Amino acid sequence: MDSTHLQPATTPLKIHFIPFISPGHIIPLSELARIFASRGEHVTIITTPFNADLLQKSIDEDRDSGEHIGIHTVEWSATELGLPHGIENLSNVTDLETAIKLHRALMLMQKQMEDFMTRNPPDCIIADTFYPWASEFANRMGIPRLIFYPWSTFALCLMESIRSPDSPHRRLSSDSDPFVVPGLPHPIILTRSQLPEHDRKDIADPAAQLMDQHKETEMKSYGIILNNFAEIETEYTEHYKKITGHKVWHIGPAAAIVHRNAKEKAERVFKSDEHDNNLVINWLNSKEPNSVVYVCFGSGCQFPDKQLYEIACGLELSGHQFVWVVRGKDKQIDVNDDGEKTWLPKGFEERMKTENKGLIVRGWAPQVLVLDHPSLGCFLTHCGWNSTIEGITAGVPLITWPVFAEQFYNEKLITQVHGNGVVVGSEEWIMLFTVAKSLVSRDKIENAVRKIMDGGDEAVQIRRRARELGEKAWKAASTGGSSYNNLTAAIEDLKRLREDRSKLKTKTI
Repeated sequence: MDSTHLQPATTPLKIHFIPFISPGHIIPLSELARIFASRGEHVTIITTPFNADLLQKSIDEDRDSGEHIGIHTVEWSATELGLPHGIENLSNVTDLETAIKLHRALMLMQKQMEDFMTRNPPDCIIADTFYPWASEFANRMGIPRLIFYPWSTFALCLMESIRSPDSPHRRLSSDSDPFVVPGLPHPIILTRSQLPEHDRKDIADPAAQLMDQHKETEMKSYGIILNNFAEIETEYTEHYKKITGHKVWHIGPAAAIVHRNAKEKAERVFKSDEHDNNLVINWLNSKEPNSVVYVCFGSGCQFPDKQLYEIACGLELSGHQFVWVVRGKDKQIDVNDDGEKTWLPKGFEERMKTENKGLIVRGWAPQVLVLDHPSLGCFLTHCGWNSTIEGITAGVPLITWPVFAEQFYNEKLITQVHGNGVVVGSEEWIMLFTVAKSLVSRDKIENAVRKIMDGGDEAVQIRRRARELGEKAWKAASTGGSSYNNLTAAIEDLKRLREDRSKLKTKTI
């Protein structure tokens, strides 16, 4: 047999990564791409011009270090959909209509992406779940497609159970009635109001159709890759493998693997202003260990002024120091005729500054850097998976305030499985870019902060569990840890598939 077509196992894989253009997707998948490149594989990230610019600096630094990683840019032309110029990422979107147009525009890039991969055939495609066409394209090329979920297998297990026709939430008389999600390793309790609308009402809306599409995509894919570490959800990973038959690789926490020093942590994809970084870190440097509450709700949460007002009041009533990241609130806007901010109590920001009690950061903050700071006492979070895994990795207790997507499921992993956090009392799932019908009161916010920060037996146990999870995360990310070994196994599996394809081609020649 002629072996000239066989590629030895030492030959690097050629892998194309296709991230979805949202912070919660592009950040972890680009970091996972860099992790593959750090192990000697040849990596190309396919994205649009704006998003390429966000990634370019870190990719250039990796290339300067000798790694084979690059970006291929597809032409972005979405004016025919009425999309404003320069809108290429969900971080720039403030309404649902524009978000839908953005998604449609991205789907128009399919042909460009397929043409590039046809001319430059990879050994494997690792694409976000929002690219259903990638599985069919990979199958036509005879190569594996791994699907990237920006979630956990715990969340995937809940999605499977809740979408079942036999799920008990379908028989409840009230949205506020609790029910136990069936068939899981732990008794996970939810209410119907905490479910996505399409599951709550059992309707075939676009979101439900999208979830069906995700499922079909998964069935056609070779396996699943996650920004997570195995130890946090071992039982759920085994459960998911059992009910779906899919391969699952945990390769994370990605931020812990990629960003090893303060400079790298500060210069992630969506960078904050260097002056603001220094201001935040210097402010934290002046505080005692475990004394500061970090408040951040990610890139997609848009609270009304009334809710921001309640947050401010709750933080002040708690008596604890805080760093609060607020997006979309410029210093010169949102003031009334008297010059007072409409979303803050009168004199609040000036009072916090004078008393050196609190710091408001507008825009982006160096979150990984902040979470790793010894002064951090807890993290009030919307439970987006990136923030959740970053908080867990930092070993800090979490106060959970889920809003949309799978965030209520992430809350249950924190509060009902691991016990490394407490709930603030959010009860209503809402669609992205919409406003909740009810507010989370200042009293609930104050009580949740005090439960962690005032001390006491419960707080001590929560802090211990949070610290232990953080230690497990760092161990998993280290050489010889579970995520390191999972990456090795994934690479070996993909190389074996490549060798099998080469042998098959050789036989047919």
